Amino acid sequence: MNTTEQTHQQDLERLKSLRYMDDDFMSVCLADNFEGVELILQIVLGREDIKVKSVRTQEPLKNLQGRSAVLDVHAIDSTDKEFDVEIQRSDAGAGAKRARHNSSLLDAHILKPGDDTENIPDSYVIFITENDVMKGNQPIYPVERYVTIGENKVLFGDGSYIIYVNGKYRGNDEIGKLMYDFSCTNPDDMNYETLAKKARYFKQDEKGVAAMCKIMEDMRNEAELNKAKRMAIRMIKAGKMSLEDIADYTELSLDTIKELASQSMQLAN
Repeated sequence: MNTTEQTHQQDLERLKSLRYMDDDFMSVCLADNFEGVELILQIVLGREDIKVKSVRTQEPLKNLQGRSAVLDVHAIDSTDKEFDVEIQRSDAGAGAKRARHNSSLLDAHILKPGDDTENIPDSYVIFITENDVMKGNQPIYPVERYVTIGENKVLFGDGSYIIYVNGKYRGNDEIGKLMYDFSCTNPDDMNYETLAKKARYFKQDEKGVAAMCKIMEDMRNEAELNKAKRMAIRMIKAGKMSLEDIADYTELSLDTIKELASQSMQLAN
């Protein structure tokens, strides 16, 4: 068995273990899957009236300073409310500052030049975490903002919502069944067919498996490219080699090296 065949077999084995709790797999399964996104939002928010009109996965959002975040799932409902659904397997990736950053980027994306801020639609940042990061043994943790008036606290009501969902929760209710499905590797064992059929397609259907293997190959190639770029940037900053030699060493094109050098100079100024 050659290296290419070995890598393909490794991809097939990895595919068997993928779950919705893996952000890349979730993004693939929910791309244009309006019914699946509606199900997740309806269960997490406890509402049956959510009708999604737009779904985009792995969408990058930037602010004016160039800081960005890649949203796992970005959805808009029929009333123009916007939803960012994020998977966080590491507790460190689900911190309060990360939630604040994503929420601010989502609001900046929503508000267009000339729009009245009073008309900005509600936004929801939803973190589905593999662990119970809040340590409260609760299924859902809504983050609320209050105005303190004397001894009273009144909800601020700015229309910006942050919600943490405990991926470890296994209660015998809708959210418990949903979190079970998010950690389930076998689509035939899942509770919600809306989610199971997409997972089944990418895990069991010949065309779906081929598409998923291609996605994993592309991700691997992108990771290798990014690694080469990081190495090139370090070499450019060290200033010990010519751009041509760096291109030869990293196997990146000279045009790419020149672009990286230009970006490094701009950041240094």
